[in-house]
Amino acid sequence: MKSSWVRSAGPLGVSAGGLLVGGMAWLLGYSRVADIAWGVGTVPVLLAVAVSIISALRRGRSGVDIVALLSMAGALALGQYLAGIIIALMFSTGGALEDHARARARRELSALLGRAPRVATRYENGGLAQVPVESLRPGERLLIKGGEVVPVDGLVVSAEAVLDESALTGESLPVSHQTGERVRSGPINAGPPFELRVLSTAAESTYAGVVRLVQSAQASKAPFVRLADRYALLFVPFTLVLAALAWWLSGEPVRALSVLVVATPCPLILAAPVAIVSGISRAARRGVLIKDGAALETLARAHVLLFDKTGTLTAGQARLTAIETTGDSEPAELLRLSASLEQGSQHVMASAIVSAARERGLALSLPTGSTEVPGAGMSGVVDGHRLKLGSRTWVEGPGPPTSWARAVLRRMGYEGCSGVFVSIDGRLAGALLLADEIRPETPRALRLLRKAGVGRLVMVSGDRADVAETIAAALGVDGVLAERSPQEKVQAVLAERTAGVTLMVGDGINDAPALAAADVGVAMGARGSGASSEAADVVVLVDRLDRLVEALLVARRARAIALQSVLVGMGLSLVAMGWAAAGVLGPVAGALLQEGIDVAAILNALRALGGGGLHPARHALPAESVRKLRAEHQQLRPVLERIQSLADRLDGLEPPQQKTELLALEGLLCDRLLPHERSDDTVLYPTLARLLGGEDPLGSMSRTHREIAHLGRLYQRRVADLGEEGPDATEQRELRRLLYGLGAILQLHFAQEEELFEAVS
Repeated sequence: MKSSWVRSAGPLGVSAGGLLVGGMAWLLGYSRVADIAWGVGTVPVLLAVAVSIISALRRGRSGVDIVALLSMAGALALGQYLAGIIIALMFSTGGALEDHARARARRELSALLGRAPRVATRYENGGLAQVPVESLRPGERLLIKGGEVVPVDGLVVSAEAVLDESALTGESLPVSHQTGERVRSGPINAGPPFELRVLSTAAESTYAGVVRLVQSAQASKAPFVRLADRYALLFVPFTLVLAALAWWLSGEPVRALSVLVVATPCPLILAAPVAIVSGISRAARRGVLIKDGAALETLARAHVLLFDKTGTLTAGQARLTAIETTGDSEPAELLRLSASLEQGSQHVMASAIVSAARERGLALSLPTGSTEVPGAGMSGVVDGHRLKLGSRTWVEGPGPPTSWARAVLRRMGYEGCSGVFVSIDGRLAGALLLADEIRPETPRALRLLRKAGVGRLVMVSGDRADVAETIAAALGVDGVLAERSPQEKVQAVLAERTAGVTLMVGDGINDAPALAAADVGVAMGARGSGASSEAADVVVLVDRLDRLVEALLVARRARAIALQSVLVGMGLSLVAMGWAAAGVLGPVAGALLQEGIDVAAILNALRALGGGGLHPARHALPAESVRKLRAEHQQLRPVLERIQSLADRLDGLEPPQQKTELLALEGLLCDRLLPHERSDDTVLYPTLARLLGGEDPLGSMSRTHREIAHLGRLYQRRVADLGEEGPDATEQRELRRLLYGLGAILQLHFAQEEELFEAVS
């Protein structure tokens, strides 16, 4: 970038100096001295353009620079020295302005390169030593001081690491990582020093991969440059023919010079790559790295999107989705006991169960006598109870399943989820159902992609057909391809490419071939594999699918601005050429007019640095408020689970026990759920409505609150009317219907509010 500035600043200084000296001489009456100064200022620029054209021709390229060369040479030959120096100044100014635009557009990308760490603090020989990051090896321990960049991927050894990940992800708030969590290289330590165990070398780290992508993006060439070169094959002959005709018909060579002067649009044509690079920069600020201009231009024309499921449309990790009980234990207590035992397990489902219990604020106990059988489950004692957790055969025995277990297994098959069965003191007590949940932002992102003009959405996954189809049905995609191998994913991409420009979005190593086969491969790089990021043309550095929507909108805006700069600017140049051929514009006036057109076109291209993304809410809800709202939902999950569990178990309970549990649930509804819904409607929703704008943006959500309150009142009245002996058969049926209805509407309402929180965060 520095050498580019030298090349453009040198001719600019010479031409500006020549124009200034000549102007002063002309004002003092020394016209001959003025002509000499203007001619001297023109010659270096003319020679620089000649060298540039010869170099381009050697590479097999041609361009409209030749028109500038002919204009300056013609001006000198015809004694139009003032016109010549203006053309030289115009050409030099255009080059300098373009270099400035490129420097500004690549500011975010260059910042990543500039932050690349060079040294690290490593524990060795009982002390600390500063070592080059290239010498780091897996297994070594590092001390990451406050304000330092994490040099390599690793595991947090200290109790906590607080990292500023904004340079990579665009997230403004620091992120806390606990002991044992994996962190990527690149973020800045925003908290106290912490220890890190190295997982990869510097060359294999996440940050090094991002730097390689940045270098690729900076070395790339926007496709509009090649388009301009091809356009020059028609434009240059047309200009020369028009100039020759103007000279021949008028007999005045000055008219030919005037045509050449106003047909000097090299800076104008360069406005297109400025717009493309500006679009790349704009996307980078939102956490999306587009490798080159060709990828951005192709992304702008996307018609078909194929998505991998796990880690792309879904969160990519197991989460507790339901608690089934046989009736002997409350759902919350079953989860608390299970999570207490699972604290000692390294299984991925164990961590999901423990996390779910902690999210609900359950107090976990320390287990004793824990043993784990790989592939089966684990057992131990918690609070005096003997627990077994694991597969159905491990917990219940090798015989045929009970009717209750059979129903749970059937539900697991229907919903495409996994289950951990639980027995307490030798009796089957329940099951914890876990699934890879859809990302909260995914439904909104898919709707916005359709709104942006994407015509077809297809999910392609290596997962089982029942699991894939369940997710696809919930999202409403146009097609689902399940149980696909990497090679079959490639075939699916190639088949879809016949329908239009195709994007493939994935995050795993098995997605890399399909990403490479697509017109544009998009890698979810926040937690994805290095292979997928290397194979992709676009890398989403933020763990959010809606950033892809922003990248698509930015790409379309940048491409539209590039086309606008070329078409409008060239159109104005053609009009000016007609005026020059008719003798309306002289060389000097034509040069000044063309200078204005060129500068305006490049400034217009700079508009691609802003706009083009999603239209946010008028004001975002503070991140702390969003976290609080989500935490409140998590605290209400046990109430929802209690409603669903009681509806399932009601018939199996004795009438007195039914009444006891119905009254206990009524207390939870009155004390926790219904007050929360009233508070949302009267306090939260007015605030959100102001953020979203419009007359009544949350009217349908408020209507749901009223329906929840209506069902809650009906439930209270029916429970109040129960006799001492408990509900009869008719009352049981009505109460069960109410419970199922209330559970269903709450499940939907919670999902809607989670999506709403995503929209205003």
